[in-house]
Amino acid sequence: MDGAAELVFCVNGRKVIEKNVDPETMLLPYLRKKLQLTGTKYGCGGGGCGACTVMISRYNPITKRIRHYPANACLLPICSLHGAAVTTVEGVGSTKARIHPVQERIAKCHGTQCGFCTPGMVMSIYTLLRNHPEPTLDQLTDALGGNLCRCTGYRPIIDACKTFCKTSGCCQSKENGVCCLDQGINELPEFEEGNKTSPKLFSEEEFLPLDPTQELIFPPELMIMAEKQPQRTRVFVGDRMTWISPVTLKELLEAKVKYPQAPIVMGNTSVGPEVKFKGAFHPVIISPDCIEELSVVNHADDGLTLGAGLSLAQVKEILAEVIQKLPEEKTQTYHALLKHLGTLAGCQIRNMASLGGHIVSRHLDSDLNPLLAVGNCTLNLLSKEGERQIPLNEQFLTKCPSADLKPGEILVSVNIPYSRKWEFVSAFRQAQRQQNALAIVNSGMRVFFGAGGGIIRELSIAYGGVGPTTICAKNSCQKLIGRPWNEEMLDAACRLILDEVSLPGWAPGGKVEFKRTLVISFFFKFYLKVSQILKTMDPVRYPGLADKYESALEDLHSRNHWGTSKYQDVDPKQLPQDPIGRPIMHLSGIKHTTGEAIYCDDMPVLDGELFLAFVTSSRAHAEIVSIDLSEALSLPGVVDIVTEEDLRGVNSFGLLGEPEKLLETQEVFCVGQLVCAVVADSEVQAKRAAKRVKIVYQDLEPVILTIEEAIRHHSFFHGERKLEYGNVDEAFKVVDQILEGEIHMGGQEHFYMETQSMLAVPKGEDQEMDVYVSSQFPKYIQDIVAATLKVPANKIMCHVKRVGGAFGGKVTKTGIMAAITAFAANKHGRPVRCILERGEDMLITGGRHPYLGKYKVRMMNMYKEIDQTPYKQEIDATNLTQCWKECMATSSYSLRKVAVEKFNSENYWKKKGLAMVPLKFPVGVLSTAAAQAAALVHIYLDGSVLVTHGGIEMGQGVHTKMIQVASRELRMPMSNVHLRGTSTETVPNANVSGGSVVADLNGLAVKDACQTLLKRLEPIISKNPKGTWKDWAQAAFDESISLSATGYFRGYESHMNWETGEGHPFEYFVFGAACSEVEIDCLTGAHKNIRTDIVMDIGHSINPALDVGQIEGAFIQGMGLYTIEELKYSPQGVLYTRGPDQYKIPAVSDVPTELHVSFLPPSQNSNTLYSSKGLGEPGVFLGCSVFFAIHDAVRAARQERGLLGPLKLDSPLTPEKIRMACEDKFTKMIPRDEPGSYVPWNIPV
Repeated sequence: MDGAAELVFCVNGRKVIEKNVDPETMLLPYLRKKLQLTGTKYGCGGGGCGACTVMISRYNPITKRIRHYPANACLLPICSLHGAAVTTVEGVGSTKARIHPVQERIAKCHGTQCGFCTPGMVMSIYTLLRNHPEPTLDQLTDALGGNLCRCTGYRPIIDACKTFCKTSGCCQSKENGVCCLDQGINELPEFEEGNKTSPKLFSEEEFLPLDPTQELIFPPELMIMAEKQPQRTRVFVGDRMTWISPVTLKELLEAKVKYPQAPIVMGNTSVGPEVKFKGAFHPVIISPDCIEELSVVNHADDGLTLGAGLSLAQVKEILAEVIQKLPEEKTQTYHALLKHLGTLAGCQIRNMASLGGHIVSRHLDSDLNPLLAVGNCTLNLLSKEGERQIPLNEQFLTKCPSADLKPGEILVSVNIPYSRKWEFVSAFRQAQRQQNALAIVNSGMRVFFGAGGGIIRELSIAYGGVGPTTICAKNSCQKLIGRPWNEEMLDAACRLILDEVSLPGWAPGGKVEFKRTLVISFFFKFYLKVSQILKTMDPVRYPGLADKYESALEDLHSRNHWGTSKYQDVDPKQLPQDPIGRPIMHLSGIKHTTGEAIYCDDMPVLDGELFLAFVTSSRAHAEIVSIDLSEALSLPGVVDIVTEEDLRGVNSFGLLGEPEKLLETQEVFCVGQLVCAVVADSEVQAKRAAKRVKIVYQDLEPVILTIEEAIRHHSFFHGERKLEYGNVDEAFKVVDQILEGEIHMGGQEHFYMETQSMLAVPKGEDQEMDVYVSSQFPKYIQDIVAATLKVPANKIMCHVKRVGGAFGGKVTKTGIMAAITAFAANKHGRPVRCILERGEDMLITGGRHPYLGKYKVRMMNMYKEIDQTPYKQEIDATNLTQCWKECMATSSYSLRKVAVEKFNSENYWKKKGLAMVPLKFPVGVLSTAAAQAAALVHIYLDGSVLVTHGGIEMGQGVHTKMIQVASRELRMPMSNVHLRGTSTETVPNANVSGGSVVADLNGLAVKDACQTLLKRLEPIISKNPKGTWKDWAQAAFDESISLSATGYFRGYESHMNWETGEGHPFEYFVFGAACSEVEIDCLTGAHKNIRTDIVMDIGHSINPALDVGQIEGAFIQGMGLYTIEELKYSPQGVLYTRGPDQYKIPAVSDVPTELHVSFLPPSQNSNTLYSSKGLGEPGVFLGCSVFFAIHDAVRAARQERGLLGPLKLDSPLTPEKIRMACEDKFTKMIPRDEPGSYVPWNIPV
């Protein structure tokens, strides 16, 4: 083996040679920090969000083919890239050269909002197009399955991608048996005659065509290197780790003998997360490179042999081809494997992870191992001693030494036998989300009937997710051999399996009763499926399934998505150059898609820059007895550790309520509370040292984790506020009927794609400092930093270019962290950067809080047209009624209600639900002062304009709208107007950007500034009406007329008297309605979002493209809140759900198959900006239409089962809650644990 090898690969066509590479370096930090290619983003660090997607291209000198595939740069060690070509978003296209059709279409179809996830989306679709220039819709949704977006709701991204497909605009969906192009149930009625609406937000005709001949070629140099260069093992030696890349089987075996404990790494999708999140460390890693024997595909008489080095994506392609060629009876196992490969992880992980790695890792929730185990697969092993075969069975899966790989052995390939006639294999899984989510429970099942006759000759059942590894129900299967396939066997099997596959109440992962139910529900599905096949094979001997049972066998996968949006037409009298009301692309849209949009951590590393990492509390309520910093301070690169002692006198700051401490070294009140901060030369050193800070705690009582516990301990925030309307007690005495109960809503993580980020830069004189931060509230950052440094606010300038998503999560805690970062920068006179990892971010910051409401209602009604709110504010609800009626009509509610009831009467194990909800969302910030806004507008002598205002661009398009305002008011093209960002240097004392009023308030300030300028310039313009802005600016300058103006809006009148319970706290209300239809699987708890229709009253839209995006994005986020997003805490208060692996936000597969959004025609004029309305938050509530549709479906299932009592379901309505509410013989069969007899893994918060 050679010492210190040279690493050679290409990035965007340019050759990279690394001579002293550190094997611990991943591609993502290498691209961002070393090569300054910051388009590839950090989102989670674990391959779960897709923000860091790049394309990897490899040339195979044997097949002479180039393979392009997407990969997560955060998990790719650069040592694994020898000979590969890496393409990042910068290599796809840029504004400096040319943009690629993918980039253009995502931007022009309004598929970007905050833009942080966009480069990853671009790379996933770009890679797909390199392999399939005219993809199918299924390929598209599959390609996007590993990419998360928190802003857009995915629909515009899907629209952009569909323009590359070779299909019509038809939905290709026959939901309810009717196509969208047919008349009837799915028809979308037009608005009433005279109502001006437009159906298209973009024009496909203008798009650049996709020309595959214009793509980057695979570097010829790498091709020659692969063909000609003698292949030999490469060794890369770092400070702590050695990376060995053997290129022949012989060398691989030698390395394994020499380092028997070293893991063999192919895609790093298993070892990588263990190193990153679980603290694993391997001094030696062996990574085979292009070893032909590990990629073998061999078709034998008895089955298929697949090389252990094949990626899961390659296995998927191979199985799909084999299934096409062979008779169905031979491919039962392959069909089952293919089904699971379709939902296993995302496209990126499937292309990185190897078959052998997946098998040998033996994760408890492995999707393939249960199937491979029941399919009688064997593993072909090799060692210095020779070849050996072992069965992939229960002993292997439980790592029994006699059935496992020996230290010097490697897995070369896997034999997957063909199935036989009268043999049936099925795959089952249920996860929190349809796609890219680890299974809660999965299963592989196989039965063999010999020569027919319906008598079980062989039976094999394996489960994942119900034990420390894959569990085989061997004893149960043994006892069922010889029995006929009938109801008696089913009943006996369920009892036997429950007995054998037992799960204790405290089992890791929780959801114990749900898992027990799934174990037998899956077997019942298998029983039904096999029964149905037997009937088709021999209708005389085998009775068929009841018609009502047949739907239990169909999977709930969403079909191809389609949607419509109808918005208001501009007034025909409006000047063509006036942009207000037109669907204008987000002005950063193209930069989002090319990766040129700069976020906080994209700023170049400054000279002498330090990195700060926080140390947080690991206890929910405890006294800190001692903190030992000595080991951390002794590590190389550590400069300082900031503690409460350093901040003496400045360690607290209050924004709204009581002051909050910045660092706590005495008594902590939650897990994740900031204790101290390590400052070091690099991120790696700071984070390594943070783990070495030793804290000794003394636990304190009480530990209050739930609302119910807080009520019990009288732990309340001070200052109770209540509204009483009339004499409540008397009113309840005289009514006939009272409805009372309680509702519980779980909390929600913001899950903005860009984690908390800040950079503090001391200016070197006068105690000045610039703070660059991803924040919604620069003024607060300025105030808290100034207070912490004991300087006046005029010495601290806070700058925000753009924010990669916020949703209310980048305000107070951001300020605290920025203050500590600035303190460290000031103390050392050097720039300090702090970027939280996803897990830290979710632990340290708050979120949407859980909610417990108790209600007592005497009647249910809607507002009358002119009415009063409970706080006596007058409300005109005409448009609320109009939204309700319009939604009823556009959704064909009555027709579809009948269709749903018919479906439910014909299907026992699947149910549909339909629900409609109205929306009244008050908009205002509860005080006039909190609604004031300011702007600054400059006109330069060349006629160009610079606008600055106090609002923050965080995806909602506020900067785009502000330029539209300036364009209208100054009567100049938008291209003349520029906006650089938000800074306390240009607009002081700006309020927080939130509450859906950012464009509204700041727009009125920009409008005011522009009108001031225009008034000043009127005499100049009237003298030369045909002049240009350049002429007028020069003339004004020559006459000493100021070309700069501040604009101001003092805020809407707002007042509330909590003593009397009366006031006018809100300026206006946003009205809307949503109708959603779902289908649930009563056996698994899965649900599918079939269709949603939304009608919104948005006043006069300033930019319908942005407004539709805000509504759709909010709706999908709300859908997540009410259905799949679930925070999990340990009984000790530790947050388990700290990243996309554990916490599931909606993915592309969760978008309703049909999503239709329409606006009411503009009606009421108001004091707002051009009579528009704020739309950021209102749509979130409409997500509960999906909750109530699921509720409707569950109710139908319960009614059919004779359960007629009241039904209480809490939010989020997860698969677990759906399944357990659909009570049946299986939920009654499972054992139940006595509460208090065990300590559960998690507690409901």
